[in-house]
Amino acid sequence: MSMDNHAEGGMMSEINVTPLVDVMLVLLTVFIVTAPLLMNSVAVKLPKVAATTSLQKMNDVKVSITSATEVYIDETQIAASTLEAELRKRNNKGDLQVQIMADESVAYREVAKAMAQIQRAGVSKFTFVMLPDSTVQSAH
Repeated sequence: MSMDNHAEGGMMSEINVTPLVDVMLVLLTVFIVTAPLLMNSVAVKLPKVAATTSLQKMNDVKVSITSATEVYIDETQIAASTLEAELRKRNNKGDLQVQIMADESVAYREVAKAMAQIQRAGVSKFTFVMLPDSTVQSAH
């Protein structure tokens, strides 16, 4: 005496969620692939490195340095000398986080100047954004 209604020819009253899960996984994959492409609208050719750790999400301010050494905060171009003052204005609570996106052809001195201004503005949390490169092999 089993309680199986399917054996008696009754209708199945359960919803099959497998196709729904498959569609959601495809959408998630598409979102993960396209999200980094939408991150920055300033044309900067980022250097490629071997991916060792995942990027932390920091969404407060993006500082971009183009190949022509133009400096942008988010999408607004500013004079390089005013970076510190602009960041001080935005760092009112002391919890500002900055992503530095420098073109791979920019001289290190330009990036170092920007980093010094970021630190003088009271920003202690900043990171460099780089694209993962599958051709770079990590040394073991």
